[in-house]
Parts: sequence; structure tokens; C-alpha cells
Amino acid sequence: MGYYLVDDIYPSWATFVKTIPTPQDRKKQHFSSTQEASRKDVEHAFGVVQAQFAIVLGPARFFHLEKLKDIMMACIIWHNMIAEDERHTYLGANDFDYDQIDDSGPEPMSHNPTCNLMQFIERHNSIRDRVIHSQLQVDLVEHLWQLQGQS
Repeated sequence: MGYYLVDDIYPSWATFVKTIPTPQDRKKQHFSSTQEASRKDVEHAFGVVQAQFAIVLGPARFFHLEKLKDIMMACIIWHNMIAEDERHTYLGANDFDYDQIDDSGPEPMSHNPTCNLMQFIERHNSIRDRVIHSQLQVDLVEHLWQLQGQS
């Protein structure tokens, strides 16, 4: 299960790794500063999209949620198209040939159930599990501390 780096306004779910508000020891301080740096990188990337597309800067409260989703998706796709068009100018760019992708059409749709209701409920409950959330944060604190000790 993946997770997202978030601040303290999000719930304590297993998929969210929140900032430690007042870290007391060096391990937690290291984790907090690393997590904040990573979140700032993501915010910077979003700032790049904002700088390229003025519509993202506008007041969002006047748009319906579906319209906002469409706007953000269009901006991200447009940004990726520009990046792909200019990828030859980047140092160390991969030589992936996008023209070799099979465009024969979508995969046939399966009419078989992908998971049963009990699996869905179990997965839903595990995402909202505060114990898993706390353990994930403890594990990440330890992991980052060990990585720091190796460098």
C-alpha cells in the first residue's frame, strides 16, 4: 500500500504520513526535516505547473469540483506533452521510443468481478487503521535514521 506525505490537517490513516508537530528526539527531528523537504519538492513541482498555466492560479472556489479536476488533468497532460517534446534538450534524457507503443486499442473489458465485497471492506478498513498509520510513521523514522547513519 502506498502512502502520501501530508501535513497535520489530514486524518491518521495508513495511507498518510503526517508531520510530527514537535519532534522531541534527533530521530524524529531528522524524519520531520526530511519529510518537510520532500513535501516542499512536491509543492515546488506544483508551483511549476502554476507558473506555466495561469488558470491554475485563479480562484478555485468559482469552479465545480469536476471542472477543477478537468483543469488540473489538462494542465498536467499539457505539461507532460511539453516536457516530452523538449526531452531531447535535457541532459541525460532517456532514449525511449514512444512511437513503438502498441496503439491497437484498449484491452478488452472483463466482466468478471475484480474483488469481492469482503476484500473491499477489509482494504477500506486497513486504510483507515490508526495503528497501521502510527506503525508506518515509526518505521519511516527508523528507516531514515538508519540511512542517515550510513552516509
